[in-house]
Amino acid sequence: MLQLIASVIFLISISGIAFILFKKAPLLVKLPQNGSVGFKKHDFVLQIEKKIKDAHFRLFEKQMLLHKILSLIKVWTLKIETRVDTLLHGIRKKAQQLDKEVKKKK
Repeated sequence: MLQLIASVIFLISISGIAFILFKKAPLLVKLPQNGSVGFKKHDFVLQIEKKIKDAHFRLFEKQMLLHKILSLIKVWTLKIETRVDTLLHGIRKKAQQLDKEVKKKK
């Protein structure tokens, strides 16, 4: 029963995809293949787009630099944390040994 339900859902999905492709294929064929949209942009618009892309790229570079700096800080923090943890572990061991020695003397 479960296989029948799964196969019906599968067939409905495949038929839906085929229907969409059948309807949209002629429109996709009419689109230009080189990526242009059919009209030429003004030089002013092209300059603005170029400036925006350059600014975005510089922002991306700054974000990468910030990411690297933050990664280094994270690594240093983890190293310091492990060193502190080992020191605290050693101090706890010594405190337990001293506590045992004090109890033995009583």
